[in-house]
Amino acid sequence: MNSTSPASTLRRRELLGAGLAAAAAALPFVAHAQAFPSRPVTLVVPFPAGGSVDLIARLYAEPLAKALGTSVVVDNRAGAGGSIASAQVARAKADGYTLVVSSQSSHLANPLTQSNVGYDPIKDFASIAQLARTPNVLVVNPAVPAKNLKEFIAHVKANPGKLNFCSAGPGSMGQLNAELFKNAAQLDAVHVPYRGGGPLVTALMANEVQFGLDNLAPFLPQIQAGKLRALAVAAPTRLSVLPDVPTFEELGYPLSNSTSWIGLAAPAKTPPEVLAALYKAVRSVAEQPAMIEALQTRGALVPEALSSAQFTAMMGERLAVYGDLVKRLGIRGE
Repeated sequence: MNSTSPASTLRRRELLGAGLAAAAAALPFVAHAQAFPSRPVTLVVPFPAGGSVDLIARLYAEPLAKALGTSVVVDNRAGAGGSIASAQVARAKADGYTLVVSSQSSHLANPLTQSNVGYDPIKDFASIAQLARTPNVLVVNPAVPAKNLKEFIAHVKANPGKLNFCSAGPGSMGQLNAELFKNAAQLDAVHVPYRGGGPLVTALMANEVQFGLDNLAPFLPQIQAGKLRALAVAAPTRLSVLPDVPTFEELGYPLSNSTSWIGLAAPAKTPPEVLAALYKAVRSVAEQPAMIEALQTRGALVPEALSSAQFTAMMGERLAVYGDLVKRLGIRGE
C-alpha cells in the first residue's frame, strides 16, 4: 500500500517542475558560453597606425576573422609607449573578446624601465601565441668607414664616446638592444633617443647619429636603396631579404642573437577553452603560405609554435636578461 499522501506527491511534482524549468532556462546561457566567438573580437594595438606592431596586427586581422568565423577589429590606442592600452586590456573582461597585440616594447621594455606602468606582463595576461618574430639589425650611416662588424667594432673603439646611436626613445628596445651589444663588444658610444621609428631613420640618414640596433622594418627600404648599410642581423639564420648580411652569431656574438617578438595576449583568467580556440585560429593563419610570404616580404620571421606556457617562459627569460642590464646601467624610460 502506498502511504505517500496526495499533498507530498503534489509537492514533489512542483519541485521537479521547478527544477526542469530552471535547467531549461540555463541551457541558452550554457550554449552561449560555449559558442566562442559569438561576436566581434578586438585586437588592441597599443601603438599608432603604421608601425611594425600595427602592420602585423592588420596582416592577421582578415584571415583570423575567417578562422574564427567572426569579425576582427584592429583598435589603435597609442600612448606612453604602449603602456596605457596594455593596462586597459589587463583590466578588461576576461572573455576573449578584447586582446592586446603584445610586443617586447609594451611587455618587456616598459615594465622594466617605467615606474607604475599599471600591469605585470606575466601575472596580468594570458599569452596566446606569437604572431611574428622581427629581427633586429645593426645599421650604420654610409659615412662610417666600416664595411663589416669587425671593422665597425675597431672604429668605435678607436673613437670612444664619439659615435652616437639612435633609438625610438629612452628605455626603448632599440636602446636596450644596443646597450646589450655594447656590453658584449665593450664599446663606448652615446645614446640619442628619438620619438619613434620614422624620426630615428631620418636622423640616421642625416648622420646625426652613426648607428642603431633596432627592428629591421623601418630600416629595410633604406638598406635596400643603399642609403644605409647593414652590418649584422640578430636572427637565427640569414634573412631572405638581406642574404649577404651575416648574423651576429656567425660573427661570434650570440648575446645579440635575439629576435624581437610580436604576440597576442588576453587578460588573465580568460577561460582555457577560449585561449585554446584563439591559439588554434592563430596557428592556422600563421601556417598559411600566404601569411608566411607576407611576413617574409616585410622582413619578419615566421612565428614559433610556442604554447602559452612556453611563450610565458620565454618572456620570463628575456625579462631576466634585460632586467639585469637595466639595473646595472640605470636605464629609465619616459
